[in-house]
Amino acid sequence: MTEKILIIEDDPSILRGLEMNLSLEGYCLLTARDGSEGLRLAREGHPDLILLDIMLPKRDGFEVIREIREDNEEVPILVLSARSEEADKLLGLSLGADDYVTKPFSLPELLARIRTALRRQRRSAVIPDVSRFGAVNVDFSAHRLTVNEQPVETTAREFELLRFFVTHDDVVVTRSQILHGVWGLDQTVTERTVDNFVARLRQKLEPNPTTPHHFETLRGVGYRFSSRGKH
Repeated sequence: MTEKILIIEDDPSILRGLEMNLSLEGYCLLTARDGSEGLRLAREGHPDLILLDIMLPKRDGFEVIREIREDNEEVPILVLSARSEEADKLLGLSLGADDYVTKPFSLPELLARIRTALRRQRRSAVIPDVSRFGAVNVDFSAHRLTVNEQPVETTAREFELLRFFVTHDDVVVTRSQILHGVWGLDQTVTERTVDNFVARLRQKLEPNPTTPHHFETLRGVGYRFSSRGKH
């Protein structure tokens, strides 16, 4: 099914450029040139992703993010803004934006960020609310994890890494794929970061972390998670 992107942008030249390039990528498009119209289309058009300017007529982008998140916690929101101050980025992200791209932006980078956000959305749409393997019980909707019925604390990133593995059950994945799927385009992390986080999950979830049963290392390749246990 063709994925639908809502563009909320009042600059005619930027809007035309986005329409042309995203259409060439095969996306179905909705467009709005002010915040009020953008909110209406976000609610009625059921987009799979929203590209949102901040400096908009009628309602600014921050207000749009806030109101969208009251109705829909799932749709990815990517902010495109000329406002590059750190405070603006932090405000947008804290209100519920998934990414913040400053203008002028690189089209290839924007397309990559869109694909990453949509891929995460597709995975979250099919992931089961509850997953069990070995003595582990994880409730993704409630963000709750237990081992042998005892609560286990995880960081948000550890939980996202576990979600990635569960959605790739019995699939060989490279460190690069894990980085892209869990950390996105964050260039401050390395493949060594993946190893460290996998080690943390093993410490918390494996009966014997030194001989892991579920989180298997494939030397020279990457990792394989198996809910049934090591092959």
